[in-house]
Amino acid sequence: MQVFHAKVFVHLIFIKHLIKTKFMETSEMEKSRVHITVEIIEYVPNSVVIKTILKKSTGNISVMSFDSGEGLTEKTTPFDSYAQIIEGKAEIVIDGASCVLETGQSVIIPAHARNYIKPNGRFKMILTVIKSGYE
Repeated sequence: MQVFHAKVFVHLIFIKHLIKTKFMETSEMEKSRVHITVEIIEYVPNSVVIKTILKKSTGNISVMSFDSGEGLTEKTTPFDSYAQIIEGKAEIVIDGASCVLETGQSVIIPAHARNYIKPNGRFKMILTVIKSGYE
């Protein structure tokens, strides 16, 4: 088991050098198994880590960890997204309005809204994207 983790970590470090500060694992999690939500993903120094929970043509669910000082740049998507903070505190800016969320809080990011995640300490979140068609 430790060998597997070491290989994954080395692979993630290599990917980090390729894409600077974002790790991304796109394989789905094991189904029909109980998971402890905040333990699905770990923090990596100076990085944003993304792990896919489910990926379907109708949408996806990802868990993300942000180390202190890390965020995401402004973007828009054609789909509604639901962000849930599962550990820590985050600031999500939607169309210029700041939403400060703490553990257990969430916000819906509307389709086509400009949004970004402002660096504000370490936190973990679940992001659910619903691909219901172009609004």
